Amino acid sequence: MLTRAITGALFVAALIAGVYFNEIVAFGLFCLIVLLGTDEFYSLVKKSKTINPLRFWGLITNLTSIIMIGLVILNNLSTKILAIPLLMIFMSFIFELYRKKNHPFINIAYTILPVLYIAIPFAMLFHLGFYNSKDYSFQIILGFFFLLWTSDTGAYLSGRFFGKHKLFERISPKKTWEGTIGGTILTVGIAYVLSIYFTDLSLTNWIVIGILTAIFGGLGDLVESMLKRSLNIKDSGNILPGHGGILDRFDGLLVGIPFIYTYLQLVQ
Repeated sequence: MLTRAITGALFVAALIAGVYFNEIVAFGLFCLIVLLGTDEFYSLVKKSKTINPLRFWGLITNLTSIIMIGLVILNNLSTKILAIPLLMIFMSFIFELYRKKNHPFINIAYTILPVLYIAIPFAMLFHLGFYNSKDYSFQIILGFFFLLWTSDTGAYLSGRFFGKHKLFERISPKKTWEGTIGGTILTVGIAYVLSIYFTDLSLTNWIVIGILTAIFGGLGDLVESMLKRSLNIKDSGNILPGHGGILDRFDGLLVGIPFIYTYLQLVQ
């Protein structure tokens, strides 16, 4: 329990400090998370005897993808440079020709999946730091993390004390409807508080983001549970003692951010 508490405190402190400091530090932090998360993803799927992704090429492709997107955001570069990671994705098909592995298209699919599942959500999140202007602001990014952590904590506590009706027993036997509802209510409350201090977004937008975070962040947790269950493992990794792996900590972000990003782009 002590190890879990210390790890959690250091993890939260590092994330808050990195996002708050400036755009370069935040971007470097996200690149590191993407790299570690991608490597962890390949370690997971390699445990299946039928999946053999191009691990090294996938790591390079994923890192290149978020770096190219970051350069477009930070330096206002032409989006033409995004053709580079796109080309790298399609090169996976060619490399697989020479590997002589079973199930080549499964290997290709799992090689390029982290670009969609890991790199793009973090790139979207980083872009939200420039939502209102060309100057970086930590408010939306940090606010999202506060909402995500609130949703997770609220769902856990509500489920523990009031949970009776299973939410998705086939994937996650411990999750309940009561936990989800309790987590959503608490998240909306924190969204209201954020609207007072983080004025980059209106109260309405913070409330909507809070609801989206609770719903799709929770579904992201279930998606990662589905992946782990399909591979018969408990945690995605052990890089964070007492908390599992990178994917365990950011599963809600990976599915939640695309919906939040899309909403904010539509109402901008």
